[in-house]
Amino acid sequence: MTVTIPDTAPQIAMVLAAGQGLRMRPLTDHMPKPLIPVLGKPMLDHALDRLAAAGVGRAVVNSHYLGAMIGDHLKGRTSPAITLSPEDTLLETGGGVKKALPHLGTAPVYTVNADIFWLDGPVPALRRLAAHWNPAEMDALLLLMATTKSVGYDGLGDYHMDPLGGLTRRGERELAPFVYAGVQIVKPELFAADTPDGAFSTNLIWDRAQQAGRLFGLAHDGLWFHIGTPAGLREAEDLLAIGGVRAVAH
Repeated sequence: MTVTIPDTAPQIAMVLAAGQGLRMRPLTDHMPKPLIPVLGKPMLDHALDRLAAAGVGRAVVNSHYLGAMIGDHLKGRTSPAITLSPEDTLLETGGGVKKALPHLGTAPVYTVNADIFWLDGPVPALRRLAAHWNPAEMDALLLLMATTKSVGYDGLGDYHMDPLGGLTRRGERELAPFVYAGVQIVKPELFAADTPDGAFSTNLIWDRAQQAGRLFGLAHDGLWFHIGTPAGLREAEDLLAIGGVRAVAH
């Protein structure tokens, strides 16, 4: 299916690749989690390929654990062009974006977790996000996955979503029907306004946006895999190899 990329689609992305991947040991003893291959291609490359297909010209990639391996892996990549944002200490998701702000500009950006894996539905997820993005009403638009349809995810969920896409975080002892899928469109200035100088989570940004009525979600209509452990990786690859999905993933 041919899909037009909206004029308002982000041109720059932040790819979060700094985590340690402790639950993926021993695979991460000598390799950062974003470089672990799924169907023969590192998860980081799957994410960057999707960004390039969505019209993103530049991706800022942060790194910490075994970060030199990520930098070496990305040498020579031109689509999207890569800007590295190494971190001496882990800054978490929000702090990592804040450190990279000089490279991100002021227009809304995609942020993508480098250690996730998804398959698109009829319309690529990044383009669906861009088509739904409304900066007049939204500060952040999150791609969400139904917990009942997630592969390898056994958590309590993250958000409730109303019919218009407005999001409310689940309560402490609640179950929520949607989990954050690791992809969003967000306004960079939110990370600069009254935020900590060191490590902090993007949850701070989302909670503020929710309080302002400006946090929205979009349900993913393809497949989404939570690959948190070596066993989860094997399960995902086994499922992906069924029914010709392997060819789609490449």
